[in-house]
Amino acid sequence: MRRGLAAVAALVAATAVGCGAEDGADVVVAGTPPATPYAGPLYVPATGSDEWGAAGRALECDGEMYSGDGAEAWSKGDGGKTPEGGLRAYFDIEQPDVPRTGYRVEREEGGRVLFSYDVDGRTKVAVVVAKDQKNRPGWGPESSASCDPAELPAGFAEAQGYEIWTDRDGHRVPTTRVSSSVGAAHCDWQKAHFLQTGQGEKGRLYARDPDGVLPSGMLTAPYDGDVPMPATARDTGYRYRHWQLWLTADASKAYVRTPDGVEAWPLVKTGVACQ
Repeated sequence: MRRGLAAVAALVAATAVGCGAEDGADVVVAGTPPATPYAGPLYVPATGSDEWGAAGRALECDGEMYSGDGAEAWSKGDGGKTPEGGLRAYFDIEQPDVPRTGYRVEREEGGRVLFSYDVDGRTKVAVVVAKDQKNRPGWGPESSASCDPAELPAGFAEAQGYEIWTDRDGHRVPTTRVSSSVGAAHCDWQKAHFLQTGQGEKGRLYARDPDGVLPSGMLTAPYDGDVPMPATARDTGYRYRHWQLWLTADASKAYVRTPDGVEAWPLVKTGVACQ
């Protein structure tokens, strides 16, 4: 599975991912047919730009695709007896960070079924299940892909530990551009906070640590909860609740304006994470 660099923050942030569908909840619902259903093939070799197969083609993301998987092998008994059982097997085998209920059948063709999870009539999670493929007995996932968590329902994103920021116009910002999260409970970092900006070589991870719970040497500089805003700082326009994100050209610190003043969040050193 490949994800945006925002997922790197998950190494130091708390994310609650359940196993399987919620008790009593409907994994598959009747749903409303989309205005333009996916009409392409349900099998696409996972190569090149189609690394996430037919599921990647079926997505209708506002931004870039966020994550996906190809086919995995499993043992007899792990697969489902029906397409819906194959979808449940997808949750159990892959443990994806996506909603576990509310999918609908979008297409059925040649021993494959496309399940889609839609938001406002657009597919944000797509799962193609297939029957009795090589090293995959029964029904189970052949390809899957999802849009950025910012494109999923707000309640789901918050329950998973994502803090979705907005831009100047109030639009939700992709987590691959900016996101934040509370520190991991299993490392006793709940009083700390992490902020991820960008991805790849330009990606940066900052931390808020007012109570000094992070390990010594993890940060490139001390956290400071009361600083003047640098004259060279620019307002990014990104907002999360009462926080406003400002950055400078050197990117050594993130400046967060709050109703009480300005905080300086230092960079987290590369390669340091909660184990």
